[in-house]
Amino acid sequence: MKQLILLLIFLLLVSCISSNRNQVADRMPNILLIVSDDHGMNDAGCYGNPVIKTPNLDYLASQGLRFNNAFCTTASCSASRSVILTGLYNHANGQFGHQHAFHHFSTFDHIKSLPVLLAEGGYRTARIGKFHVGPEEVYPFDFVLDGHCRSPVEMADACKPVFESNSQSPFFLYFCTCDPHRGEGKIESESYQPDRFGNREAGWPGIVPVHYNPEEVIVPDYLPDLQATRAELAQYYESVSRVDQGLGHLFELLKEYGKWDNTVIIYISDNGIAFPGAKTNLYEPGMKLPCIVYDPSCGIQNAETDALVCWADITPTILDYAGILPEDNSIPGITPMEWEFLEIPRPSKFHGKSFRKVMNNPDTDEFEEIYASHTFHEITMYYPMRVIRTREYKLIWNIASGLDYPYASDLWESATWQAALESGSGKYAKRSIESYERRPRFELYNIQEDPMELNNLAFKPEYADIMEKMKTKLINFQERTMDPWIVKWEHE
Repeated sequence: MKQLILLLIFLLLVSCISSNRNQVADRMPNILLIVSDDHGMNDAGCYGNPVIKTPNLDYLASQGLRFNNAFCTTASCSASRSVILTGLYNHANGQFGHQHAFHHFSTFDHIKSLPVLLAEGGYRTARIGKFHVGPEEVYPFDFVLDGHCRSPVEMADACKPVFESNSQSPFFLYFCTCDPHRGEGKIESESYQPDRFGNREAGWPGIVPVHYNPEEVIVPDYLPDLQATRAELAQYYESVSRVDQGLGHLFELLKEYGKWDNTVIIYISDNGIAFPGAKTNLYEPGMKLPCIVYDPSCGIQNAETDALVCWADITPTILDYAGILPEDNSIPGITPMEWEFLEIPRPSKFHGKSFRKVMNNPDTDEFEEIYASHTFHEITMYYPMRVIRTREYKLIWNIASGLDYPYASDLWESATWQAALESGSGKYAKRSIESYERRPRFELYNIQEDPMELNNLAFKPEYADIMEKMKTKLINFQERTMDPWIVKWEHE
């Protein structure tokens, strides 16, 4: 009799524990992080472009919150993605530039990445599409799904097993397209073919191609209004619309499988568009990017915010939604005993902070400045820059200003850049080619009055006090984030 009573008590405890776990799982939302490749901020209908067709991104914005001041911290694919998945600036996580076999750039082995932290917190983790960080042991996912990263409808279909699962654990899905990244290929004719943005005559499964007339595209102020530019922008627009159709199918599947009402969706791009003047630069077109967040629990819809956030904030924000972000913003599971024996400093806190609270208070004044840190693109493109940006001013420290500004090979070969060189004007939009290639040590801009960043105030006596304040903040940021390049203040 006694044994029977003990057995019943045991079964009751197991039932209570199981029930409690299910209740906890029910409170933990699914999380979908979508990262497109080189998508500029102004290239979506919801961000004010009247030509480009992005009905599904527009729909997502209508259901959630659109950020007007969201920034990557480095305008290069691998380095930016490492920040997104660690919450640490790339000068501290070790992913200084592109992750390619012959580059040997990779994240430090001791870094605890977002998929690891979420798995420890009870999430199923899956990824599909572009990865471009390493080593894989630092960024392990439970499931690596197959799907061509230029075929977003196929990618969405490949995610069905994640949605179909009967698991009680919520999912984290990292969905990364290769569009609208510029591809390989030389310019062959005045029609600027082959297409450099993944568009092809055979099409992609499930995609209805959206073609654009080069005469109707919007040429932003930082690009020269040339025939070549318009032709390439038309191809780029088509690639963006392909991404959008894939996202539309992904959203349909979430609804079909009953996941839409319990899935937090974050849409961002890794860096600015693949045109000179944007990608690889820390001028606004290279780092100011789309960010749309759908949170079904807060009820906010068709809203916008001017809060300044950056990609170092993505990991803390997601962990906050998962309920596993410590109040002191420390990295879960990291203790001094674990890293004190390492030869290199190990960050114990995230460099970014959760912006989840912005969802409930879009007018908050808590997010008033961001920082950026770029060192490499390709291994041949060493040009370290550090940035502090507030609402009014932006300071760029070109640490290697004695060097000519380096070009990514695909940007150099672009029809847009070559046409600008061939024009003989010496101009690239509103900048001179000379000023683009040879940059001063400091660039200070009043972003509100000079959004194109053309009037450098750094060496004007009347701005000396502002310069000193911005420099001090930048040095404090470097100290706080263990930036090795801080020594350049003294040695150069």
